[in-house]
Amino acid sequence: MNSKNSVGFSMASIPTTQLDEIHEASLAILRETGINVHCPELRALLREAGARVQDDLRTFIPPSLVDRALASAPSRIDIYNRKGEPAMMLEGTRIYFGTGSDLEYTIDPSTGRRRESTLKDVEQSARLCEKLANIDFVMSYGLPRGLPAGRCEIEQFRAMLNNTSKPIIMTEYSGRKTFEEMHRLACDRSGGETDFRRQPNYIMYGQFVSPLQHDAGALERLVFCADHGIPLIYVPTIMMGASGPVTLAGALALANAECLAGLVMHQLRVPGAPFIYGGCVTPLDMRTTVFSYGAPEWRMADMVLSQLSQRYRLAIFGTAGTTDAKVIDAQAGAEWAYSLLACTLAGTNLIHDVGYMESGLTGSPEALLICDEIIGMVKRFISGFEINEDTLALDLIHRVGPAGHFMEEEHTLDHFRESTWHPCLFDRKRFDEWEQNGKDLRQRCRERAAELLKT
Repeated sequence: MNSKNSVGFSMASIPTTQLDEIHEASLAILRETGINVHCPELRALLREAGARVQDDLRTFIPPSLVDRALASAPSRIDIYNRKGEPAMMLEGTRIYFGTGSDLEYTIDPSTGRRRESTLKDVEQSARLCEKLANIDFVMSYGLPRGLPAGRCEIEQFRAMLNNTSKPIIMTEYSGRKTFEEMHRLACDRSGGETDFRRQPNYIMYGQFVSPLQHDAGALERLVFCADHGIPLIYVPTIMMGASGPVTLAGALALANAECLAGLVMHQLRVPGAPFIYGGCVTPLDMRTTVFSYGAPEWRMADMVLSQLSQRYRLAIFGTAGTTDAKVIDAQAGAEWAYSLLACTLAGTNLIHDVGYMESGLTGSPEALLICDEIIGMVKRFISGFEINEDTLALDLIHRVGPAGHFMEEEHTLDHFRESTWHPCLFDRKRFDEWEQNGKDLRQRCRERAAELLKT
């Protein structure tokens, strides 16, 4: 037996014909319904390229402009850490995990109580993520209260720059001057504008107003990113039944149309500028008016958008490791685990919001550690296993035979480490040994977080 093969695992995909239907529906929305473009400069670019502009706002984009944008956008985007080392290669189904941004509340690790987030939480989250092996990029985590207008994003960014070397995904909502100052900080840390363009170490996350409203602030970010070579995530947030159709098919067609519209404007501004596709699509729970972060429909949407991104040859931004639970409990664990597995199997390049609680309002250090552990398990699951003469071990099985054991075999010593995933926090002790400590997972995570933050 000389064959060597590796077995991996992937999610079942929806048929190509159904992807075609979503794509064609999105083109129809852009061509026949149109979008509001709140930027005269970009409207002029669109008109010159062949789009139709009505009432100096509503813009109708022909399919030819979508094709042109898809042809010019890069299929691979390389992101570096602040040491100048390659950290994330965004292409195909390469997968990276990171936190989310701007949480209003934090479950205090010392008291266990929910409180408003502070700048210290941003600092501590970045320091914690720096030491978590399965966290690849960092977002701001908390939305600090009490900072002067226009300073919040800058201080968040500075806190992350000072506490982690990992790539950052940043938000900005205060205007161009704030963005310019943040970008100067990033360039100063990377040796200047030219070096940043060659080795970008942060990504800008940009949202706009659904449905079909590309507001002035979002487009200002889009233009600045295109002009300065800053990788841009430009995605809609569709609340099914509110800012989009209640049906998943309709919500996906709308989300895809909105993202493609952003791509067209971005590539018209600077052909070849780095653009990251995606979308946040989930139901608005009609009983509670909560935008559900634990809904299975969000995971289904991520799967479809990932397949579309692979069709378009664009990097994609998705969401997982999230829960609607208010505390660390069985619901939180279930929603964190299944969302991380589903989004990973879909091949989503950037998986953010890891450790989110309370439908995107609250975070906690313990949640980050639990999700880091789950990601380790998920990575082991998708890594698969090798089938070859050595791993099939037929000679060994024959030699040990009936009623034997494999504990003392050299083959076991050679392979047990890479063949089995070993948890750091999840418990595998025997009951009597566990009973002596008597610590549940949350308590173990709290102690581990404190230990990591001290060093």
